[in-house]
Amino acid sequence: MAIHSQFRLLGQRRFLPFYLTQFSGAFNDNLYKNALLLLIAYQTTGLLGLSVNTVVNLAAFLFVLPFFLFSGMAGQVADRYEKAAIIRKVKLAEIGIMTLAALALWSGWYEALLVLLFLMGVQSTFFGPVKYAILPQVLADDELVGGNGLVSMGTFVAILLGTIAAGLLMGLEAAAPIIAVSVLTLSVLGYLAARKVPATGAPGASQAVRFRPLHETRQLIRIAAERKPVLWAILAISWFWFLGAAYLTQFPNFAHSNLRGDETVVTLLLSMFIVGISAGSMMCERITRHRITLAPVPWGAIGLSLLGIDLFFAVPASPEATTWWTLLSNPVYLRVLLDLVGIGVCGGLFIVPLYAFIQHETPQHKRARIIAALNVINALFMVASALAGMVVLGALNMDIPGFLLLLSLVNGLVLIAVWRIRRRA
Repeated sequence: MAIHSQFRLLGQRRFLPFYLTQFSGAFNDNLYKNALLLLIAYQTTGLLGLSVNTVVNLAAFLFVLPFFLFSGMAGQVADRYEKAAIIRKVKLAEIGIMTLAALALWSGWYEALLVLLFLMGVQSTFFGPVKYAILPQVLADDELVGGNGLVSMGTFVAILLGTIAAGLLMGLEAAAPIIAVSVLTLSVLGYLAARKVPATGAPGASQAVRFRPLHETRQLIRIAAERKPVLWAILAISWFWFLGAAYLTQFPNFAHSNLRGDETVVTLLLSMFIVGISAGSMMCERITRHRITLAPVPWGAIGLSLLGIDLFFAVPASPEATTWWTLLSNPVYLRVLLDLVGIGVCGGLFIVPLYAFIQHETPQHKRARIIAALNVINALFMVASALAGMVVLGALNMDIPGFLLLLSLVNGLVLIAVWRIRRRA
């Protein structure tokens, strides 16, 4: 078979409509979520009698909660029914949710927006297992790493663009109506793309679908643990989300406290981190030579640790006031940016081969449930990341560079686990 670049997939119907669907969904999720958080933070004095800080954390909790409640059912549905049809129904539900969200934004009914954020989390929970389980059905083995690289790049770029768009739109005088129209329009465009996704068949037609949230979540973990290398790969991916969530969460305060930067510095840090992840994801296909192999993963883990350690030493002890241009033009601050780009690149090298490995090594009739288990564990690790930040930065009074250094050192333990995966795979 002739070997071609992964980008040729973007010209094929078996991949492009799905890619546009998942990109628009990730963009819309982040536009809506970040716009809501900014509305709460800057245009209200709190909701339901609660402080702004409490409501912001409640919003984050409401978006993550559905992954714990409904992932078991979402995995069963994706294994039982035809995946293209599920994608269309999920995107149709998004139109309904965003129609209500548009009305709530237009009228300033913020309490309803919190409920709708929970429903967006439900919608994302049901889309997640299909998103990764469909790839092995539409891609050949020698396309799987490249396809996952494109999906990873698209997801993180959509997160970046959605976050930036929310900030820009919130600066407009008619922010709420414009965002209302935007989220509804994006949901319609996502559904139109979903209508072009080709049918894939339903390999697990006998799989029962039950709504028993806690029981089915435990059952997901049992299914994921049936093959130890797959479970180790899941835990490794979840660790990256722990690490990535820590970086993304700390960027605003890191820019303000440790770099004395303005709002443009926060955006630049986020952009460089995500550009790095996207570049690393795109490099995986060439490095693996189109093979499903975990060879890049240990090198990615080593890079995450070494560059994280260098970042600690790169932060100036007595920073001057900075803007985005200062970071790009001053060699002292440029080192910080280069470390963040490198950390992102190593993150892409780390997670993309692991996703392809999980997809390839799991039975087709259980694949979506194993992806659902991955989503549950990812959510747990991201919650744990937030708690770790609260304990280390709050109770232990460590500064942000020290916290990130600690995580880089702990990452060395993950490197040991990665070598175990490679030996057992």
